[in-house]
Amino acid sequence: MQKAKNVFQSIYKGLWQKMPVELDSFEKGKTALVIMDMVNGFVREGKMRNPLAEDLIEPIVGLMRECKKRGFPILAFGDMHQEDSPEFSVYEKHCVQESSQTEVVSEIRSEGGYELIHKNSTNGFLEEAFQEWMKAHSDIDSFIVVGVCTDICVMQFCLTLKAWFNKQDKASRILVPLDGVETYDVRMHNITLTNTMAAYFMEESGIEVALNLVY
Repeated sequence: MQKAKNVFQSIYKGLWQKMPVELDSFEKGKTALVIMDMVNGFVREGKMRNPLAEDLIEPIVGLMRECKKRGFPILAFGDMHQEDSPEFSVYEKHCVQESSQTEVVSEIRSEGGYELIHKNSTNGFLEEAFQEWMKAHSDIDSFIVVGVCTDICVMQFCLTLKAWFNKQDKASRILVPLDGVETYDVRMHNITLTNTMAAYFMEESGIEVALNLVY
């Protein structure tokens, strides 16, 4: 137990000592911004509401503006399920089709300039709409990923995306800025543990983790 504690403390300290990354290090025509699940059902409404996600809205809107200036396409994923989704056996009922929970939060929606892809699982990569988007944007090999939750939808998307590029023998750059992602803090789902270990697992798989983006 003491060894595990020491290892965790070392990982945690290392993450928060990371340097920021310059947004200008990403190339136009090769880079996309991905916003994960910044919808009412995870931010403002229902049993899966996470008040911590509110703090992400302003920085994400600022990042959207900077990405639009640079001509980077923007994707927003949002949960949307049927009433009888099997996912509700794991998570509380959320983001049911045609409910306000499936709507992107108003500030991001007002900023606009993104393509919305609804997803019926925790892994947006699996959606056919995203596969079609990838085919239509075959030159994109760099992704900046922000939103919620760090250890679930963000991590699953990033790991699968990285593995897909590796399978194609194609180099890729996937960045997760720590100030642009968040998870929830409920009972055994400890926020410090889950945020830290998700970042660690992603980095171990070749995903870039930075303290923040500067522009």
